[in-house]
Amino acid sequence: MFTYQLIPAEEMDTILPFWQLLNNQISGTILAERLKEMLQKGYACAGVYEGEKLIGICGIWILTKYYIGRHLEPDNVIILPEYRGKGIGEQLMEWVHAYGQSQGCVAAELNCYVSNSAGQKFWANEGYEIIGFHYRKMF
Repeated sequence: MFTYQLIPAEEMDTILPFWQLLNNQISGTILAERLKEMLQKGYACAGVYEGEKLIGICGIWILTKYYIGRHLEPDNVIILPEYRGKGIGEQLMEWVHAYGQSQGCVAAELNCYVSNSAGQKFWANEGYEIIGFHYRKMF
């Protein structure tokens, strides 16, 4: 039995090992610093629990942009490898979308890396459509 809920602020450091699954090039110290700043800017994170064990996460940003309105941005959705392929990600997204709607969101949008073909398939199956490109410029 899995439960889905927002991760309490005092337990937010439990997401850091999940982030390192995505990018082990960034040190734990830097990730912790970034998380602290993100929390000050409204970042939240949903967790999937099997009993007391955190087995998946989905970062949550609620933003308003002129072209889409108030919306939810799922961020860094990660399910532990041994739990993948069991529908947990889909159930997590159902919970996250319902949460966004309860917060007055009218849509959701996200970024997915070009190299992440599994992620692209997941998001397409979740009903997301590709409408543009994500660019960055490092300083």
